[in-house]
Amino acid sequence: MSHYYPPEAYHELSEGVREVLLSAEQIEQRVRELGAAISRDYEGCNPLLVGVLKGVFPFMADLLRMITIPVEVDFIAITRYAAAERRNGAVRITKDLDEPIEGRHVLFVEDVIDTGLTLSYLIRNLTSRRPASLKVCTLFDKSRRRLIDIPLQYKGFDLPTKFVVGYGLDYREKYRNLPFVGLLSPEVFQPDE
Repeated sequence: MSHYYPPEAYHELSEGVREVLLSAEQIEQRVRELGAAISRDYEGCNPLLVGVLKGVFPFMADLLRMITIPVEVDFIAITRYAAAERRNGAVRITKDLDEPIEGRHVLFVEDVIDTGLTLSYLIRNLTSRRPASLKVCTLFDKSRRRLIDIPLQYKGFDLPTKFVVGYGLDYREKYRNLPFVGLLSPEVFQPDE
């Protein structure tokens, strides 16, 4: 994974990031550890890794390269409803899985878990499809904001409740391609009304 440019190469892109919380090297090391644990735990199971587009794709790609057993990958895409419905985690699936998951060992891969509402909804949806097992792996966890308890089998890092960007996490579709995670400056971050 060590294919990143040095941090100064991202100067133009990282304008508006006031502090780096997790370096590319820290993230790479933790993804390597998660891949080793998944490889060990799922040996002989041919698990299906499922992720929600778009934010998860950098983590999913790097995680796949660290897993040393046969795996398959599929994605779901969602859109959130208006603010009133968002409070209960309701989402609309705009791209469903390509393959059935009944009887499969499924590992749901997330970039970040915040309140847990959306993930809880998606886990209920996937559970209704009767997989052999369904576990959760997240790289970033904002557990202080959790409203619903979500059992996590694999976790990378705890993040503060502040707004962060990089490594797939975006602000208005920008900053996803930063190889590190940083705090966005208050001058840049304008919370939606």
